[in-house]
Amino acid sequence: MIKVEKIQIPSLPTAKPRRLYIRLPRGYDGSEKRYPVLYMFDGHNVFFDSHATFGKSWGMKEYLRKSGRELIVVAVECNHEGFRRLSEYTPWSFSMRRVGTIEAQGRLTMEWITKELKPRIDAEYRTLPDRENTLIAGSSMGGLMSIFALVEYNDVFSRAAALSPCLFVDPKAMRELIRTRPLRSPSRIYLDMGSAEADGHIRALTGLFDTAKELTKAGADVAARVVPGGQHCEACWEERIPVFFDYLLG
Repeated sequence: MIKVEKIQIPSLPTAKPRRLYIRLPRGYDGSEKRYPVLYMFDGHNVFFDSHATFGKSWGMKEYLRKSGRELIVVAVECNHEGFRRLSEYTPWSFSMRRVGTIEAQGRLTMEWITKELKPRIDAEYRTLPDRENTLIAGSSMGGLMSIFALVEYNDVFSRAAALSPCLFVDPKAMRELIRTRPLRSPSRIYLDMGSAEADGHIRALTGLFDTAKELTKAGADVAARVVPGGQHCEACWEERIPVFFDYLLG
């Protein structure tokens, strides 16, 4: 069962409401079980091709049905106005050619998720609310945010998946953040990058493994993976779902 509702985030205002997706496990209504929760960025791309930006979703609905994994997935649509998605999905301001400065609102995004959204989900649904049963995942800028969330909000999240994370955004700030935030145990994170994602990908892959090394030093269990031929798209991220679930949850 996937519930879809329109919401507003007062700290991150948009002209239009955004969609909140809540996927409940099969048999949820007929049991008293409590479930882990996975929070995901770019929620419009997670479940339905018809909602996805480029007409192809992650296929998360199909994976969960086939795998039988029992967890609640909460996915929040991004802000589609101009470059507001980039702003809401970065912890640090940065500049892009032909775009200009992107103002960091990533911390506001995470404050809303941890202080407003998560308490609401825990109150309305039968969750396992402790950090060991609270996960977060995303791709691209959402992947960057997933790393930030695990490190900066490590009292909330114990596991994260960052697929094709945009690590070009202030790598120095990321390094300093990780070095100054010792991680609780358990803390587990899956990182990956497709070999065919972009020109100059050797530098991107170096950034991936440098980040993995820093996270390991901080106390995380880390899986860092290069996906042969992998591209920067939902179809490729869909193929990686079983891999990161197996690593994060066994």
